[in-house]
Amino acid sequence: MRKAITILILCLVTISIQAQKIKTGIEVLKEQNFKILEGKRVGLITNPTGVDNNLVSTIDILHKAPNVNLVALYGPEHGVRGDVHAGDHVDNSADPSTGLPVYSLYGKTRKPTPEMLKGIDVLVYDIQDIGCRSFTYISTMGVAMEAAAENNIEFIVLDRPNPLGGIKVEGGLVEDGYISFVSQFKIPYLYGLTCGELARMLNKENMTDKPCQLQVVKMKGWKRKMDYTQTGLQWVPSSPHIPHAHSAFFYPVSGILGELGYMSIGVGYTIPFQMFAAEWVNAEEFAYAMNALQLPGIRFRPIHLKPFYSVGKGEHLQGVQVHIMDYEKARLSEIQFYVMQEIARLYPDKAVFENADKTRFDMFDKVTGSNFVRLTFAKNNKFEDIRNFWYKDVEPFKKLSKKYYMYK
Repeated sequence: MRKAITILILCLVTISIQAQKIKTGIEVLKEQNFKILEGKRVGLITNPTGVDNNLVSTIDILHKAPNVNLVALYGPEHGVRGDVHAGDHVDNSADPSTGLPVYSLYGKTRKPTPEMLKGIDVLVYDIQDIGCRSFTYISTMGVAMEAAAENNIEFIVLDRPNPLGGIKVEGGLVEDGYISFVSQFKIPYLYGLTCGELARMLNKENMTDKPCQLQVVKMKGWKRKMDYTQTGLQWVPSSPHIPHAHSAFFYPVSGILGELGYMSIGVGYTIPFQMFAAEWVNAEEFAYAMNALQLPGIRFRPIHLKPFYSVGKGEHLQGVQVHIMDYEKARLSEIQFYVMQEIARLYPDKAVFENADKTRFDMFDKVTGSNFVRLTFAKNNKFEDIRNFWYKDVEPFKKLSKKYYMYK
């Protein structure tokens, strides 16, 4: 018993030490005494995830720094202070804490206008991303980079870890005709870059309309092999349904299927993105079928639940909870396609694309980056039919993106 307690204490101490070693961009900027911002009028694009290692907001840090002139704030989806629900428009306002004007980048305007940027010398971006293309913060970053270029404004990214690490790359590139705010750039669904590395790539590979004067404040101590739980850093919910660091692992597990609203994926229950359930599923039968596939690093457990809101609210649902047993081996984004496959096999009259709301097909296509996935999968309801398409761009993208790695 004493030995077990000693090991636990050592593990906790190791994590604590590791957290002190890893310094995000804002920590490094503080170390540098904000030198790159001196004498400039600063605009800040951020939200509640923009904090230092002690959870102090980047807004407040820059506002209080004597040699920084912070003059405006810009809010992505969910708003600067995180007080806006997913998908709701963010309104222009004033920040109650600092009195600074807050301009919305998630309403009628998603790209900063010249009026919003009037008098700004430099735009600073500090938001924790989750490593998945359809999460809109990187879209905000990219179009803000375009606006900075068009208005001759510097753009600075305060870098942060990719919660999925810097190795996992999954999904095809976005095709012409499917560019949207949930697939703003021609990158894979999981792209294996930090936001700073991605910004460098967008800037140099002509993925934005015009390259900007970009600078990335590099982290200290982060390694590509680290997922967020290994960093020792505190997690601030990046949206209401990404409450924990491990939630970022599950967003790509079920988020694409979730766009159809056909099955509960745990949004509206206590384990968002970590499950698949419906009234017509037999939990034990479904779990057995999914485990029989022997997907690398993944196990499925039968689950019964009543969602509090969203899909299946108040109904008794059955399904499976997804458990990641070996993160390195797990191929996250393909799990939902196998779920769709087994649903069609076990319950032929419930095949997803024959029953889901067709008005939601457009969003499904935008998130996958093509209509090929939907149209091809729907023919036989087998992942094998879309596997090569889903992974065809992975190796070429890895080769290209390595040019922009800032971390080993």
